[in-house]
Amino acid sequence: MANIKSAIKRNKQNEKRRLRNRVFRGRARTLVRQAKTAIEEEKPEESQEALLKAISALDTAAAKGVIHKNNAARRKSRLVKRYNQLVKQ
Repeated sequence: MANIKSAIKRNKQNEKRRLRNRVFRGRARTLVRQAKTAIEEEKPEESQEALLKAISALDTAAAKGVIHKNNAARRKSRLVKRYNQLVKQ
């Protein structure tokens, strides 16, 4: 437990940020999982919609600083790569 006033304030700020960031990180994870599932089920139209939603969520998370922009780019790249393999078949 922090005793110093500035450390107490910092802990409060960190907790607020953690709760705010959690929303964006969780949403991105959920949408990425849904996109992967749709791709694995080999449904091109559904997987395209899910892919676009996942990309949007990753971009939002990166813009807010919840995840690093390169992390978002890597995840998007891997998703699109999977999707393209599905479409190519």
